[in-house]
Amino acid sequence: MILPDALRTVISFLVVLGVLVFIHEMGHYLAARWRGVHVEAFSIGFGKPFARWTDRVGTEWRLCWLPLGGYVKLHGQERPEDVSDEVRAGWQHGRTFHEKSVVSRAIVVAAGPVANFLLAAVLFSVMFAIQGEPGDPVVQQVMANSPAASAGFKSGDHIVQINDRKINNFEDIVRIISVSPGKPLQVQILRDGAPATLAVVPASVDDGGGGKLGVLGIGGALRPVGPVGAVVDGVTHVWDVAVQTLVGVWQIIVGQRGTSGLGGPLKIAQLSGQVAQNGIGSLVSFIALLSVNLGLINLFPIPILDGGHLVFYALEALRGRPLPARAQEYGFRAGLALIACLFLFVTWNDLTSFGLFHWVAGLMG
Repeated sequence: MILPDALRTVISFLVVLGVLVFIHEMGHYLAARWRGVHVEAFSIGFGKPFARWTDRVGTEWRLCWLPLGGYVKLHGQERPEDVSDEVRAGWQHGRTFHEKSVVSRAIVVAAGPVANFLLAAVLFSVMFAIQGEPGDPVVQQVMANSPAASAGFKSGDHIVQINDRKINNFEDIVRIISVSPGKPLQVQILRDGAPATLAVVPASVDDGGGGKLGVLGIGGALRPVGPVGAVVDGVTHVWDVAVQTLVGVWQIIVGQRGTSGLGGPLKIAQLSGQVAQNGIGSLVSFIALLSVNLGLINLFPIPILDGGHLVFYALEALRGRPLPARAQEYGFRAGLALIACLFLFVTWNDLTSFGLFHWVAGLMG
């Protein structure tokens, strides 16, 4: 069955976001249950629920109309001084979040990002077990009219070095080429056992997020891997993706990379639809990549995010008592303002990449 583009995009976006949010919040939920904290509500989405039910331990599960996130409501999550006498009277002693030790609270908060990393590791491992992993850096095919064809690459060429970087597997080639659009590269190869050097300039293509990717025009083979190897490679790939993401963020901070590639929910929705066209494997890979990014973002030391809470708990452990209420309040206000500004900025980026403002300018012109 072929779905219209708009419907496919909406369905893919809901699947992607639903999986990521559910796993993240399930991490908080399971950790809370483990540490003896009662969970009052588990919600997927915000706003008014269109479906709800209560399980045998008293947790209300909700599906809400605005599918842009989710949350778990922990029993006694508020500080006693922030609620009324009536609310405090309804607390179940020993099952409230604020009564737990700083270690237990930190475990509950950190469990969300950890769940995202575990999801990504599982998905990558399953993909490697089914499809195989990138094999040796040997060219299997050269696309016609590509930079590789123009440079003289041939099937069977073994790539050993690009500029000054040694190549261990085909994924190393992809990693280097993708960040080198339009840059001259010296590629050292072995052809029939004899060394040679080829000069090539990767083509520059749109990455779908306002940035550019380098493309060479060669293909490699996947090699089969056993279950244990797939798990090891899955965990390693999560680490590699996390490091690459942090490097990209740092490059943006220091001005080495533009911000046009930053995207928000609208861009994720668009990419979800595009990726879904390529099959379930591509969609699973996309979910895994986003899961790593979601885990990292939530660990950033920004008040209101999980990482900000962890910073407060670390300071509480060092001081032997929580930070003053006013300091926490100011921190959360600043964090909320920062997140709101970032959301507006990435939404502006999304609308710009969609050509909305150019279209409006054309109407007015």
